[in-house]
Amino acid sequence: MLQAALQTRSAAEVEPGMYTLGINAAYHDSSACLVQDGIVIAAAEEERFTRAKHAKRATPFTAYELPFLAIDFCLRQAGIQLNDVHHVGYSFAPSLYHTPPDTVTLPVHPSAAHPQDGWESPWSPLFYSYLVNAPRQLAGGAPHHVRERFEGARHDGPWRWHFVPHHLAHAASAFLPSPFEEAAVLVLDGRGEKATTTYWTASGSRLSPLQEVHMPHSLGLLYEQVTEYLGFLPSSDEYKVMALASYGRPRFAAEFRRMVRVLSNGCYAIGATALAASFGEPRRKGAPLEERHFDLAASLQQVLEETVLCLVRWLHSSTDVRSLCLAGGVALNCVMNARLRDEGPFEELWVQPAAGDAGTALGAALVVDADARRDDTRPWRMRDAYLGPAYSDDEIEELMRWAGVPYCRPASLVEKAAELLAAGRVLGWFQGRMEFGPRALGARSILASPLLPWMKERMNDIKGREEFRPVAPVVLAHQAAEWFHPARPSPFMLFVDKVAPGKEDVIPSAVHIDGTARIQTIQRERHPLYYDLIAAFARRTGVPVLINTSFNTRSQPIVATPRDALESFWTTPLDALAIGPFLLEKKQ
Repeated sequence: MLQAALQTRSAAEVEPGMYTLGINAAYHDSSACLVQDGIVIAAAEEERFTRAKHAKRATPFTAYELPFLAIDFCLRQAGIQLNDVHHVGYSFAPSLYHTPPDTVTLPVHPSAAHPQDGWESPWSPLFYSYLVNAPRQLAGGAPHHVRERFEGARHDGPWRWHFVPHHLAHAASAFLPSPFEEAAVLVLDGRGEKATTTYWTASGSRLSPLQEVHMPHSLGLLYEQVTEYLGFLPSSDEYKVMALASYGRPRFAAEFRRMVRVLSNGCYAIGATALAASFGEPRRKGAPLEERHFDLAASLQQVLEETVLCLVRWLHSSTDVRSLCLAGGVALNCVMNARLRDEGPFEELWVQPAAGDAGTALGAALVVDADARRDDTRPWRMRDAYLGPAYSDDEIEELMRWAGVPYCRPASLVEKAAELLAAGRVLGWFQGRMEFGPRALGARSILASPLLPWMKERMNDIKGREEFRPVAPVVLAHQAAEWFHPARPSPFMLFVDKVAPGKEDVIPSAVHIDGTARIQTIQRERHPLYYDLIAAFARRTGVPVLINTSFNTRSQPIVATPRDALESFWTTPLDALAIGPFLLEKKQ
């Protein structure tokens, strides 16, 4: 049922230069991706252009908002108009969406089911109407300042529209860019149309559904509920709960095990989740964190890991393949991922770096493209995440001259930046194409020395973040095993590793309270300037490690443009900014 048939041209009709646009817009983290003949040209989240975190909240009232600015960027990157696009993949299928029949006022696809499960909203008809009208919105709804590339577009073409089931888009984003020729795929998120967890087998460019769990049973939504109970923003701040868990004891694990029942067929059931009745009054936003809050987070995290290990073992026994791919928002839980890597039955594990809903734009584009080409080959593999916008040296310098800010162009930016970092300065780092996904991976980063025990607190203060939040180390790949264990390649910062014995006191700011670190391993061919910076720091200090956090402040998206970088630099206590080949410094 999830593998909906895609209307495609025959092989004879598919010409070289076929463009496929992927769009995610139904819930949050709106995004766009453009693929040409199986090669990803560009991908970006809408928040990077609107400067609204996650682009929008996941409510029925916002489903109509398409990521026009991200789409415009993708089209500009390829130098084409919307009418040059052959296919559009939208990562949600209205025909699979459940809407109570007594509230439906619009035509419904005959394959849609309508159970009265009590988990749908009375606003579902509005949500549904926005979904089915997305082609018309794409053709006619672009804001004036980006309208140029949408001129002449019609809702009925010339491109062909494909509603791609949400979990198929997630699964495609996990497998099709992966390094594996065949794999099992597990998708774990809050919800799609009705599925919350799906299992797949994948080979070549094809994915086949194996099993699925439906609403209201959702590990992702359970994690969201606890996030809200703890006073954080649900569907946004779950990573804070993961960080908080390391400070607590799992003394409430038995209560969560009663809520989550794993079944023998790979499915699970979520029982009553009356959190206030079980654990007391919810924490108010901004109120002090208490021991029970730490313990609650630790308990939830432990049961999540236990449950997903059970699901993965079932999947392995049902597929008998050696590789596993993960996607869905839950797959951004790097502590869980590490347990799957270290204790799970699969020999190899690959996680989509944009595992949340943003990545479904990439998955929708790739699966529609593969189907349209009628080709089992996969010409593109995701070796890095640098798919967003970049700016020329001339553009950066023109802005700085206009703004009247003092800057210089060092003979060697890398050597000067490494000198500042070794002296304990905190550096904004703005280089090359922006990352796709939630992690800063050396294109839009804040960097500092891990050698100083107070540096983590300083970086959290600069960003206005909670003091319990860790910062992540980046390490030269060929030296990672000297500093972290097991230190397997981790270019996307999606796993935690133990800090090697004797190294905790050398790099104290890189170490989380539980002795782990969410590492990024860097190879020179992936980002030469970033690699050279770390190598230059190592020559000065003997330590091939920096600490890295995203270049933004609290509740703000990662900086995307040179102007964003300048504004963030001058409104925070950052010491210096390396932007393109230029350097800005504040007086000490």
